[in-house]
Amino acid sequence: MSAQKDGWVSSLVFLLFCASSIPKCGSASLQQEPSPQHYFSGLEAGKTSLAFFTPSVSPGAQPFWEQIESSAEALQDYGVSVVKVNCPKEDVSRYCGKENALRKAFLFRGNRLIREFPTDALFDVNSIVANVLFALLFNEVKYVETLADFENIENILKGKSNMVFAYVPATGTAEHRAVMEAAFVYGTIHQFVLTTEAALLKATSHDDPDVSSAWLLFCHCQRATEPAQPCRRTALAQPLTLLSIHRHLKLMGAPLVTEVAEDPEKISTVHLQLGLPLVFILSQKETYEADRRTAEFVAWQLLGKAGVALLSRDLVELNVLHRSNVALKTPDEGMPIQYLVLEDTDEVITLVEDKNKVKQIQEDEQEEEEDEDEKESNNQDIQDDQVVEAVSRDKKRELPLEQILVLTEENFHSSLSEAARTVVLFYASWEAVSLAVLRSYSEVAAHLKGTPGVLLSWVNCWDWPGLCSQENVTQFPTIRIYKEEQQSVTYGGMWGTEELCSFILLSQVSCPLKLATMDEAERYLRGEFPSELSSHHHTSLLGVFSSATSEAREAFEEAGNILSGHVRMGMYFEDDALALSRKYSVSPPALLLARSSGRSVEGIALSKHSVQDMVQMIRYELLDIFPEITVPNLPQYLQLGKPFLILFSAGDISQVESREMLKLAKGRPQQAFVACWLNLKKTPVGYGILRTYFSTTPPLPVLLWVNLHAGGQVFKFPSEQSITEKNIFSWLEKLQAGLEIPSSTLSEEDWKPPLPAYDFLQMMEPSVPELSPHPGDTPAQHPPKSPGGDPAGGDTATREEPSQESPAEEAGSPGRGLRGTAPRLAARDKQGKRHSEL
Repeated sequence: MSAQKDGWVSSLVFLLFCASSIPKCGSASLQQEPSPQHYFSGLEAGKTSLAFFTPSVSPGAQPFWEQIESSAEALQDYGVSVVKVNCPKEDVSRYCGKENALRKAFLFRGNRLIREFPTDALFDVNSIVANVLFALLFNEVKYVETLADFENIENILKGKSNMVFAYVPATGTAEHRAVMEAAFVYGTIHQFVLTTEAALLKATSHDDPDVSSAWLLFCHCQRATEPAQPCRRTALAQPLTLLSIHRHLKLMGAPLVTEVAEDPEKISTVHLQLGLPLVFILSQKETYEADRRTAEFVAWQLLGKAGVALLSRDLVELNVLHRSNVALKTPDEGMPIQYLVLEDTDEVITLVEDKNKVKQIQEDEQEEEEDEDEKESNNQDIQDDQVVEAVSRDKKRELPLEQILVLTEENFHSSLSEAARTVVLFYASWEAVSLAVLRSYSEVAAHLKGTPGVLLSWVNCWDWPGLCSQENVTQFPTIRIYKEEQQSVTYGGMWGTEELCSFILLSQVSCPLKLATMDEAERYLRGEFPSELSSHHHTSLLGVFSSATSEAREAFEEAGNILSGHVRMGMYFEDDALALSRKYSVSPPALLLARSSGRSVEGIALSKHSVQDMVQMIRYELLDIFPEITVPNLPQYLQLGKPFLILFSAGDISQVESREMLKLAKGRPQQAFVACWLNLKKTPVGYGILRTYFSTTPPLPVLLWVNLHAGGQVFKFPSEQSITEKNIFSWLEKLQAGLEIPSSTLSEEDWKPPLPAYDFLQMMEPSVPELSPHPGDTPAQHPPKSPGGDPAGGDTATREEPSQESPAEEAGSPGRGLRGTAPRLAARDKQGKRHSEL
């Protein structure tokens, strides 16, 4: 009740001084005094006056006095009287002397001089009012010039009060006056801060603001309860005027989320009163906490653009579709409330920002309902495999295959001797994954065109089964690199263009590469040697061995053969190997790990000398300390079998968060978890992961502890705490002690497609003749039987695909059975989801 009363008082004061600023006919606000003595004798304690001392008025000064008279009418609303004091000719006192008469204006409170202004700074009504109020509101409006001053004020206000930060290109402007007049009304509620420094505006803004225009930011410091927690900032989107500032401050002062328990038609908030829409998030008792988090997240995104309310279905009887989860009420009189079914919070935000979105969503829902029965009957006719779907969709697209040599039984062996390294793709023309990889392979050929000593080729194992059998190709697709007088190397990574190019380029040099001099070793660590890899940015790993460490050296060489094409490995075992290793504070046998082209070299002692231990250690050391999780690198970190401490972010994480998480990761080298982060802009599948954990996307950034390998429990770091090493470590100690309650627990059920896949054997066996395509060949096997020996088709892409989403999708989708609530933002209530949608 008190807050509401304060709001009414504030509005009343604002309306009164707005109304009083309307010019009044016949007003004689400019006072005149016959002499300085008469003026000073009549000054009253506590009364403020702006005095102009003038000996006589020339005709040329008439426009100036017109501005003075207009400003007198405006300033009297703030208790400031404007006085014109006549100076007798014989008066040569301080105020009437030639240096001051009509060249300066003087601001008095009682008989005490507060400030004097040069009259050339008081060129119109705006400049006079702005400068006078600026002087009077010295304590209410702080002027800052540097970012350090700005941040100091922010830190002082955290947990106590909010800040209104204004930038004006110059003082004395209409925008400056608007800020001062707003400070006169709201200065006791918020701390006002002013600057004219363009560099400070840029430092406090995420975008590149136009410094020729005025800007205003509302800094929510009262919500920042910890010193390290930043103040959220909401910019005024409209041109800076007194009315727009008042409107913005009213919106910032309104509750972030309003909880309602009555008919939405009867609800009226400050947003609707100011001409903005109101978004209702429909909730129910079982999902209240998740719905509240969703509503708060949406409210922050729409702050200043729309209001957000949480509407409980348990308390209000709504005659709408049970699956509706969002309602929109516009300020237009007579417009009905729109009830909608939205998939995620992004759609809610778009709903407000794009007025045509409501109509589009309603049309889509109508079409969806009309087609529902038809879709149900046709579901079994849709192949539930995103690879097959992609190949089928683009089957008419021609691939640029001119750079790839076609190999047959006749030219296979002769072609291998034409180049130092021949890359061969073994594929089956009927198999979907093979055809998908063919596209990546064509892009690799274009990328590596002109690379000396590298020949790209392919073999269609459907046409040449005898050749593929000779080469012991048992799965499709398979990529191998054949080198002169060396054993071929089989590729086992992701099927993307970038990964394939990296494999082929790294295979150009020996693994490990033997270095002859210390200069070569140093250049190798800097990424300058060998020349074939100088343009390939990859972590360099150098093994340093003495003559007494032959066992470790042999194991390192064998590890290099296993990791060939995947790791950039060098080896140095000359007489001065001890001097090289000591430079990096280790003794042979040792590994030198150079990240970022040698700018950082880490020395690691080799304590285990078996080949298997060496391979495992190299793979582990090449992992980033605090990695960004992506679809391609997720399997590497899942293979560690450790829990994930993962920070989900809507974009790049801040320097503070990165530094604190990196300290946590570096400070515990033998830690039993993987500290990492995920950028939802780059890896949008993360939204699906979060919705599986929480049924709806929580406010970002969010830090989670996820143990996929034991229990599947998900713990959420307290959002009210700042992300610091100390806070996280304290939280982890409570978690390990069993003092924290998991936010959710993932299901132990396998993640399976919602529809059965096609039985290729049953489909193809009756129609494929058992004939050899060439005389003298053994009869060809049915195409499906060759990959059929490997349930996943034997290819890396198919095997690794489920792991792309394994943190989330192993759990199914908790909350999908809840209808008409915010969890429905996570996924519509549909039958037969496709893998591509997941």
